[in-house]
Amino acid sequence: MTRPPIVDPHEVTWTAIRAQGAGGQNVNKVSNAIHLRYDVRASSLPDEVKQRLLALHDSRLTQEGVVVIKAQAHRSLEMNRAEAIERLQALVDSVATVPRTRRPTKPTRGSQLRRLEGKKRDSAVKAGRRGGGFD
Repeated sequence: MTRPPIVDPHEVTWTAIRAQGAGGQNVNKVSNAIHLRYDVRASSLPDEVKQRLLALHDSRLTQEGVVVIKAQAHRSLEMNRAEAIERLQALVDSVATVPRTRRPTKPTRGSQLRRLEGKKRDSAVKAGRRGGGFD
């Protein structure tokens, strides 16, 4: 099995921003959240992986082909940076392998008979509900 391509950290653009949410005074003073921007078209990924990544319908992917990930779960900038690069690598890993093509199969004779028996049973139950009127 081939290993998925590894994202080169030098191709990533980082921006430190202030985190949202609770955090008291610290959240207002320190820019610990991180915006990661990764241009897929200009990256060193193999062309097949680039095509599958650009074909994703993911909210983190802009129309220009840039992946934007915001990490703000941790209090330290380094931990948020590590989390962002892990999430980017997980995204690349998800498209690195070629999805197997589905080959439709015919239902077995046994499964066809079980399906028909179930339909007959349900039909009998419903037929039992249709009683004659009380005259």
